[in-house]
Amino acid sequence: MITPEVIFTISSHKQFEKMALKVFRFQHQNNVVYNQFCELLKVNVHNVKSLQHIPFLPIQFFKTHEVVSTQNQIQETFTSSGTTGIITSKHLVTDITLYEQSYRKAFANFYGNIEDFVVLALLPSYLEREGSSLIYMVKDLIELTNDAESGFYLNNYSELIEKLIKLDASGKNILLIGVTYALLDLIELHKFQLKNTIIMETGGMKGKRKEIIREDLHQILCLGFGVSSIHSEYGMTELLSQAYSLGNGVFECPNWMSILIRDTEDALSYVGTKKTGGINVIDLANINSCSFIATQDLGKKYPNNSFEVLGRFDNSDIRGCNLMVV
Repeated sequence: MITPEVIFTISSHKQFEKMALKVFRFQHQNNVVYNQFCELLKVNVHNVKSLQHIPFLPIQFFKTHEVVSTQNQIQETFTSSGTTGIITSKHLVTDITLYEQSYRKAFANFYGNIEDFVVLALLPSYLEREGSSLIYMVKDLIELTNDAESGFYLNNYSELIEKLIKLDASGKNILLIGVTYALLDLIELHKFQLKNTIIMETGGMKGKRKEIIREDLHQILCLGFGVSSIHSEYGMTELLSQAYSLGNGVFECPNWMSILIRDTEDALSYVGTKKTGGINVIDLANINSCSFIATQDLGKKYPNNSFEVLGRFDNSDIRGCNLMVV
């Protein structure tokens, strides 16, 4: 039986692969959308004996289909951000405790006890809409700090500047998690010299600023906040797990999540380490939706299983995915 306890106590690659194959068989049998997708690819379940043989569902399916592997009642619907008229992704979550366990355990693995932090959140574009999985996670982490100083900020930048300077000087461990454009807005108003604060950017200009490459962005943020490195979180509406970068834009996954890099010319084959390709994610916390997702992100993987995100496909790059979209 596949239980949360089994998923979140994986401690080796062998255990991960064994569980991923078990989850694949479960979802092939119980997820109508995924089953139909595998049928289109003429996948024989009995021939799937390694991670590389598992079909990855294009992430676009979350915009057009109900991707679920259970008949249980929907407890939460997470939606992606998007401009007016754009179809957004919907992740139908039937067991919200899976999400809570995933981000709580991952945070503890990478950063330690949440109660040792004050969490400040600068996420205006997420706060201004409903259905954000990021807001759900950060709200819970703020509450788990048990510190009255933790909280959200919308457009009250002057208040945040004052709070950040005061808290950092007090010697407390601070985590400031922010959407990229808002962090840039903040350092244009004040140049910091922070000693006890982790700056974590969640990516995205949300149409507010021109996109810039990660190296330049992190250099600007390091100078503006007076820190030596910028942390990042890699997550999305369609996933219940996140990877984290503790600096230099190199991400690591919790033990129940893994990345494969597919060939941009052939979506059903893979490239070696340090080669650029499309990011495929295995997220075993997605047991009740789909754990095998072909994203629209470009990246490369390293021999120690860490990875970088290099950008997104534009429409001309998705040749290899065309045969996968129905």
